[in-house]
Amino acid sequence: MNRPLPLPAPALANATALAISRFAVPGMRCAGCISKLENGLAAVPGIAAARVNFTAKHVQISHDPALDVPTLTKALASLGFEANAMGDALAGPDGEARQLVKALAVAGFAAMNIMLLSVSVWSGAGGLTRDLFHWLSALIALPTVAYAGQPFFRSAGQALKAGHTNMDVPISIGVTLATALSLFETITHGAHAYFDSAVMLLFFLLAGRWLDAVMRDRARDGVSALLKHMAAGALVISDDGQSQWLKAGDIRPGMKMLVASGERLAADGVILNGRSHFDQSLITGEAMPVAIGPGGGVLAGTLNTGDAVEVAVTAAGADTSIADIARLMQDAAQGRSHYVRIADRAARLYAPAVHTLALCSFVGWMLAGAGWHEALLIAVALLIITCPCALGLAVPAAQIVTTGALMKAGVLVKDGSALERLAEADCAVFDKTGTLTLGSPEPIDIGVLDATQAGIALALAQCSRHPLSEALRAALSAAGIVPQRVTLVSETPGEGLSGQWNGQIVRLGRPASADGYLMAAALTIGDRPETLIRFADPLRPAASVTISELAALGLPARILSGDRPGPVAAVAAALGISGQGGLTPADKLAAIKALSAEGRKVLMVGDGLNDGPALAAGHVSMAPGSAADASQNAADAIFLGSSLAPVATAIRAARATQAVVRQNFALAIGYNIIAVPLAIAGLVTPLVAALAMSGSSIIVVANALRLKGSTR
Repeated sequence: MNRPLPLPAPALANATALAISRFAVPGMRCAGCISKLENGLAAVPGIAAARVNFTAKHVQISHDPALDVPTLTKALASLGFEANAMGDALAGPDGEARQLVKALAVAGFAAMNIMLLSVSVWSGAGGLTRDLFHWLSALIALPTVAYAGQPFFRSAGQALKAGHTNMDVPISIGVTLATALSLFETITHGAHAYFDSAVMLLFFLLAGRWLDAVMRDRARDGVSALLKHMAAGALVISDDGQSQWLKAGDIRPGMKMLVASGERLAADGVILNGRSHFDQSLITGEAMPVAIGPGGGVLAGTLNTGDAVEVAVTAAGADTSIADIARLMQDAAQGRSHYVRIADRAARLYAPAVHTLALCSFVGWMLAGAGWHEALLIAVALLIITCPCALGLAVPAAQIVTTGALMKAGVLVKDGSALERLAEADCAVFDKTGTLTLGSPEPIDIGVLDATQAGIALALAQCSRHPLSEALRAALSAAGIVPQRVTLVSETPGEGLSGQWNGQIVRLGRPASADGYLMAAALTIGDRPETLIRFADPLRPAASVTISELAALGLPARILSGDRPGPVAAVAAALGISGQGGLTPADKLAAIKALSAEGRKVLMVGDGLNDGPALAAGHVSMAPGSAADASQNAADAIFLGSSLAPVATAIRAARATQAVVRQNFALAIGYNIIAVPLAIAGLVTPLVAALAMSGSSIIVVANALRLKGSTR
């Protein structure tokens, strides 16, 4: 039946505003699924484009608003994929790993018992004893295959129903034929049954798939965590002076919000009345709160650290700056999700190659005069011996061992493909505050204060929650300073603290002149000249060594930061690298995309919400354990502790992993080169095929265990 040709994407985009729908597609298994989904959906009338997030197993469809969810779901089903609409919400974990581990446990328990029964048959048991053991094996194997084989049977069934094939088709055929042939042999009192082969095959395949699912479950979307930093609502003041609490979704431009001290803003706006300090580190990465007064702009998600202010709303909901960052993160992650893992690339031709070999073997032996029973045994042996157990274990086994070693070294890797991308990175981009530095200012010259001055400074500092006050309080307390008695302490946003000591006015706050130093406070006692206390944001331990190690590994580093250009230049000079400051999240994202366009594979390391889009856009990304939730979720790996050394450690371990993965593939391919001709020649029974397949899998796992020392 002919169908109308789809509109080209540009024509459709110009004809009407496109709607965006997102679907969870748990049946995605390999790289072939990406092209089937994107190309297949693009051919459906009314669909402009489809983008697959392979890691999260999501697909985003841009389409004519006239197409509803059931129609799109049917289009996905026609391609062989079961899908669930996600709406605007983000889907949580699909529980695949839990389902696979249950099936793995059942298959493992059944395999052990069937192998015990098979020992007697291999030892020469015959007659009624052999038949009894075959029937007992059948009673264990049949329900086991029916349950543990469901992940493969469902996937293969959906693919065949849509007229496609995937890796699960030959697996399902091999397991089904081996089980059916074994049942036939049992009924006809045959000498051999291959229930152990079928169940053992399922066990090893499920082991590889479970390891892979565990790694994929560690990759989560950071957008939901980012939006947690948006306030739930605000106290809105009407024209008659009445106030009421409104949810963030009900706030509209033109309304007036009253933002108290310690509250986060629920919308973007302009201050009408009042003056306060705002912690904008979520947006800019700047550690120091910014003083903003009437007429100054404030952003949703930032924290009011000073006095209450009245704000006129200019943007709310999806139009706020923090929502823009969330969209940038999501769009950037879509690009990285197109990365195709090594195992997926290797699996592209697997299914058609195995089908062709098995069919040719069966037909060839039939033409050669063999009976259908013998020809079918050879075909089944070929399907079993070529089942991708070693291929399926080659990558996840190596990655699981390495992630365990990295965890002990203080690096948490969330996604198996991250190790592959870490090994491929050829340049590094760092944020400054909280990434290259510790993100917490420290006084560097409290020795300029005498005992009395130090006691007065401590008494004032402990009355404020300003970052410089907190740092000064911690340093003086650690030095054993006892606070003086200071009364009538008050704090003026943007100016500092003041009080009375022995009848004199004492003040700790903004210096009249910091001599060009960017972070400083001044202590004034009565009419005496002010005493300058300077602060610095110290570099992380091993920062300089790590930058040098990365350069030696072929990853030259640079700084892209939202902080002021002055502090960025100082840190860049200390580390001997280039740096840019004053960048917005969009600026950082554009810089990463520019590097990618040059063919560079960027390792992005950042900690703030303003780094989220850049973390998602990088070829691979890391965040410190102190980073914001959204940044940790957007990153592929998290390093713990204060040292920067784990970044270089992760690169070295990832490259060692890739070397072992290549060795594992060589072992798997070498095994097939030897085993396949023997199977086609009829020299391998299904039992021997199962043992050979298991042996290759064990060799691959043993080789992967060498990676335990990859972080040393």
